[in-house]
Amino acid sequence: MDFSLPEHLPGVLADMDAFIEAEIKPLEREHMQYFDRRREYARTDWENGGIPQRAWEDLLDEMRRRADRAGWLRYGLPTQFGGRGGSNIDMAVIREHLAHKGLGLHNDLQDESSIVGNFPQVIMMDRFGTEAQKRDWIEAMLTGKRSMAFGLTEPAHGSDATWLETTARRDGDGWVINGTKRWNTGVHRATHDLIFARTSGDPGQARGITAFLVPTDAPGFEVPYYWWTFNMPTDHGEVVLTDVRVPDDAVLGEVDRGLEVGQTFLHENRIRQAASSLGAAQYCIDRAVAYAGERKVFGKPLAVNQAVQWPLVELQTEAQMVRLLVYYAATELDRSHHMEVSDKVSMANYRANRLVCDAADRAMQVHGGIGYSRHEPFEHIYRHHRRYRITEGAEEIQIRRVAQRLFGFGRR
Repeated sequence: MDFSLPEHLPGVLADMDAFIEAEIKPLEREHMQYFDRRREYARTDWENGGIPQRAWEDLLDEMRRRADRAGWLRYGLPTQFGGRGGSNIDMAVIREHLAHKGLGLHNDLQDESSIVGNFPQVIMMDRFGTEAQKRDWIEAMLTGKRSMAFGLTEPAHGSDATWLETTARRDGDGWVINGTKRWNTGVHRATHDLIFARTSGDPGQARGITAFLVPTDAPGFEVPYYWWTFNMPTDHGEVVLTDVRVPDDAVLGEVDRGLEVGQTFLHENRIRQAASSLGAAQYCIDRAVAYAGERKVFGKPLAVNQAVQWPLVELQTEAQMVRLLVYYAATELDRSHHMEVSDKVSMANYRANRLVCDAADRAMQVHGGIGYSRHEPFEHIYRHHRRYRITEGAEEIQIRRVAQRLFGFGRR
């Protein structure tokens, strides 16, 4: 196996760092209330459901505009969308690199905004949209004129998505949708919500679910509240649909085959998430090692104590193993069909997400009281990455996928 990275990547990372220093860091320094100890308080509109402050989101929009002008935002997209056709190994290395730099406007954790964007909705639209939908949606999503929330999870159904209870029935030349959705991320500003509803078949069947592009201002579409979470602000809305009517052209993909839309590029998203967790974990490890070398207790550096050394050695070893697995899985995704390496992607995802939680926790411990404070970034890193062990497929689902491959179990 060749363990060297593609030869173009070191130059890409160097150019990216130069752009961050020239264009993003000055903007960040003008708005430090969003990045220092005040970050959670400053970012959250506490009197408006706990959603993000508009000024904070405007800052993220400006970051993305600068990144787009410089040719970074669309790096991972095909050239027809203004991208550079970045590969999965490119995106994994870039995501790790950006997260390893620590907290900052270049790669914010709270809503996963980055100078190098991840655009699963664009890929979904390109693969499943009609020509008219593509014209209306793709560039509009890239420039922020349109946005799409994701309505799959329900109050009684999460990973068991084939059992969802939201329904859509034909009515003339359109559909009528009824049901409730949970964790609709970004719905507070979304122009549309991609609602998955059963249109035929029985509970538990994958076939018979359809994806609908539902305007968030449609009559009967209501967001009664937002779920306050471990990491604030929140953009995770509860959505109630009561006799919501949409036309036939609101269907994305084929009728009764909507789960194919939802699963599109799932593996690419998971490997990039794993890479981000790996980078943040390495940041925590590095900070803890540096602090242990500087901090003197009982007249000697903290680092001479094996009780400090050994847990960090274990974490560094785990990080190196996860790194090799992430790079391997990303490379294989570029070489072969994604289902052939789905178990490796799942391995990388759940191990990286556990690793960053362990690394942030250990960094807090090494730093002592100051590590527990919000004057250091470890609590923020932990609170953000802890959700990855639930979202994008809970780690139990990832382990189950590995077990399916290991023991030869098929899907039922």
